Amino acid sequence: MAGHSHWAGIKHRKGRADKLRSKIFSKLSKEITVAAKLGSKDPQMNPRLRSAIQEARSSNMPKGNIERAINKSEVNKNFNYSSLVYEGFGPEKIAVIIEALTDNKNRTASNIRTIFQKFGGNLGESGVAAHQFRQLGVIRIDKKKISDNEILELAINSGAEDCTSSSLNHEIITVKDNFYKVKLEIEKKIKEFISTGVEWLPINKISLDKEKTKSVLNFLETLEDDEDVQHVYTNLEIDNNYTEKTSAA
Repeated sequence: MAGHSHWAGIKHRKGRADKLRSKIFSKLSKEITVAAKLGSKDPQMNPRLRSAIQEARSSNMPKGNIERAINKSEVNKNFNYSSLVYEGFGPEKIAVIIEALTDNKNRTASNIRTIFQKFGGNLGESGVAAHQFRQLGVIRIDKKKISDNEILELAINSGAEDCTSSSLNHEIITVKDNFYKVKLEIEKKIKEFISTGVEWLPINKISLDKEKTKSVLNFLETLEDDEDVQHVYTNLEIDNNYTEKTSAA
């Protein structure tokens, strides 16, 4: 898995420069509310909630917004979001997996299908793309928080599967079932994360030229803009120099 490049990592880098901060906060709030509703309201007792709060803080989400999102889980106990996973193939036949949280399954499915059709892709049945990915735990840490050697040693001692460092961040990979155990060990040394969670990482990646890559990124960003879409994963290989230039634009 060393040196992989995928949309989730790009999204976190681009997110800091996006003007759609309110939309980012809305997605983070939804995840916090769902996590609090499904488990303890105490983040120390609820790993999913703790991860959601950590990501919200790394996105500079105000404390008041975080508290309101937690409290919302108590306001209407009958109101529930459904967790859904969609699979398909976008432009240039890239494989895509989408995770959504929604209070209206028909609306979400219709919106996502429309986006696929607009960009010449196809939304498929469950399983059509999942076999091209592995579900793994991913922990991203700001490069300034810890040195390359220190994070590598910490990752090894914590039982992680892989650890890579780019010019912007460190990325620790764990098997899905070992994710929270590894994260607890990392938290003894690091208190702030860019993001932590279980993600769909591609087994093999597809490389495209600059123009085709730009077209695919437009498709992925359109999916991300949908209010019900929480995460988008793809097997597109994207050059780091290209993404860093795009992020700075």
